Amino acid sequence: MSQDSTGLTRTSFGVRGMHCTTCARTLEKALSRLDGVQSVRVNFAAEKASVHYLADRLEKRQIFDAVRAAGFRPLAARSAADEARQEKSDRFWLLLAAALTLPIMPLMWWHPFGSRTLYVIVLLATAVQFSAGLTFYRGAWQAIRNRSANMDVLVALGITAAWGYSMLAGFHLFGMTGEVFFETGAMLVTFIRFGKWLEARARGRAGQALQKLLQLQADRALLLTDSGERQVPASQLQPGDLVVVLPGESVPVDGVVETGHSAVDESMVTGESLPVEKQPGSPVTGATINRGGRLVVRVQRVGEETVLAQIVRLVEDAQADRAPIQRLADAVANVFVPVIVAVAGLTLVLWYFWAHADFVFAFRMAIAVLVIACPCSLGLATPTAIMVGSAEGLSLGILFKRPSVLENIARLQVLLLDKTGTLTTGDFSVVDQVPLVPDNEEWLRVAAAAGASSSHPLARAVYRFAKGMSYDMPALEGVEEIGGHGLAGRFGEQKVLFGNARLMARENVDIAAVAGRADQLASAGKSLLYVAVDGRLRGLLALADTLKDSAATAITRLRGLGLTTVIISGDRREVAEAVASSLGVDGVEAEVLPDQKQAVVRRYQADGHKVGMVGDGINDAPALAAADVGIAIGSGTDVAKETGDVILVRGDVLDVARGILLGRKTLSKIRQNLFWAFFYNLIGIPVAAGLFYPSFGLFLKPEYAGLAMALSSVSVVTNSLLLRGCGERLRRHSG
Repeated sequence: MSQDSTGLTRTSFGVRGMHCTTCARTLEKALSRLDGVQSVRVNFAAEKASVHYLADRLEKRQIFDAVRAAGFRPLAARSAADEARQEKSDRFWLLLAAALTLPIMPLMWWHPFGSRTLYVIVLLATAVQFSAGLTFYRGAWQAIRNRSANMDVLVALGITAAWGYSMLAGFHLFGMTGEVFFETGAMLVTFIRFGKWLEARARGRAGQALQKLLQLQADRALLLTDSGERQVPASQLQPGDLVVVLPGESVPVDGVVETGHSAVDESMVTGESLPVEKQPGSPVTGATINRGGRLVVRVQRVGEETVLAQIVRLVEDAQADRAPIQRLADAVANVFVPVIVAVAGLTLVLWYFWAHADFVFAFRMAIAVLVIACPCSLGLATPTAIMVGSAEGLSLGILFKRPSVLENIARLQVLLLDKTGTLTTGDFSVVDQVPLVPDNEEWLRVAAAAGASSSHPLARAVYRFAKGMSYDMPALEGVEEIGGHGLAGRFGEQKVLFGNARLMARENVDIAAVAGRADQLASAGKSLLYVAVDGRLRGLLALADTLKDSAATAITRLRGLGLTTVIISGDRREVAEAVASSLGVDGVEAEVLPDQKQAVVRRYQADGHKVGMVGDGINDAPALAAADVGIAIGSGTDVAKETGDVILVRGDVLDVARGILLGRKTLSKIRQNLFWAFFYNLIGIPVAAGLFYPSFGLFLKPEYAGLAMALSSVSVVTNSLLLRGCGERLRRHSG
């Protein structure tokens, strides 16, 4: 619980008992009615609620009471153990439902116990109905009590109609006779339980990753006081304190450099490989690594105000269940359920009172309406296609973490791609050499020796280059790291300088001889290192981040799918534009800070685009969460992978295009399934109600209505299974 800049108190807590997005909206409405609540956001995917309220008018206890009154269970804190218990519970109910359902189908056709077989079937079906299926009754009751209708209402109505009619017909109650179909309700419970188990496995992972992210912050700090330096817990630091950050240590808090020069590795926040030069007045971020000299930092932000904590909060706020096509089922349910009940009731009344049919005939007509309108095909239309599509994705090394992702990825129009680690390897290599003395390799031997003496990524790249060329690399003596500049040392009696242009200027080394070439290389986005011996420039090395082998092909295929591709990077504009030009990318968003990446996503969304984000770093997490589809590189950070909706297990950016194609094929199947599900109801319900009986003598007995309902479900499942083998075809055709 915390207070923001507007004076509102913010509290976040877990919520159990939500069955669909309708439940989330119901809870939001219930909490919004509380006096003092300013805003509410309920995240169905993460089972979490966030409330901003006035603490002088409302207490947290009252918020929890309102959650319970709405039929849900608030959780003050959630742990990995809680998630494990929930997943174990869902798995238990799935296995129980499957174990009880599997014997019913053969028993419907094979009667090993003679007439007593019916009692075995009734026992098994009833056990499924009122054990594993009980959750749907609870959800339906909760929805009705809150004056809404969701898929639980449809499921409860369907399994009750199938089981209830079968009980009446099987035991000849109220004059009812005919075939029974106990397997219908039991199988529906089992299928939907399977979907809920898959959903439970995906929930809660982001929360665990975010907690790991917060643990990256240093727990101790070296506080500088008038009496000297002393170790203190980082949690005790206050804005205005001075802390000392030694080479190799993590920066404990957000602040600004008071004294000292160094290079700070900010890759865990910005995603960029090169350490950033820091000098008095430069901002530093908590959890980044000091790679150079000693820094004295004045504390500016602590606790929940740090950049790292804000990234966590951005991810939590941005993560939400998207609006996929399966929500159509929930939206239709609000109208469909009461309409079907009304049609069934009207059928009974018209046949019994208006047409003067006997009660049993009228009742059968009404039951036929309820049974044929069972949401089997409607409920299976999306999840069966999703299940097959997800399995095909896994065969490609593409993990779709939520059912909605396969639908959303098919609709993408703009794809934002992080540069470092996504399109490039993040490893620098020497791409140009500019010697001042032709055919003289001595300067390269000096550069190699200097590179071996430093841990800076550019220096290590020079060392790897020289090692690959088998240059002799004598060690430098008296090496001195000069933060943000480079290093100085001695090679025998000679003084060696190895670093950037600022180091050359500081040591009065004339670099005019390579100025023109240096400008060309820098404008192409390359990083420059100068080598000087005894005050004279000997050569210039240009280094660049290495493009992934598949990057250019991936961009070509993405553009061929009609997507607009945009590089988004915290790097310099000339570097990002050089990469974009070499790959054929449509646009560039350069020099974007971590908290601005999410804003870039929102800007494209505000223009009406469906936006995908591909990234691998901690700094990408808010943007991955805010995008319509977040796609995380499998070799990236844990928080990126657990925030993203899709994980490219192999880390191959080519799999982005494959995933989009698979999503489009899956969405096409879902649309076909939903069309046939609605078409089936449009034709079947009037027939079941006896609309054509007076003119053509055409009507459906309840058992035939049940068979028609079963056939509609079979047709939906069969159509979805046509997706099988799609993954192999995509791999074969796209290389």
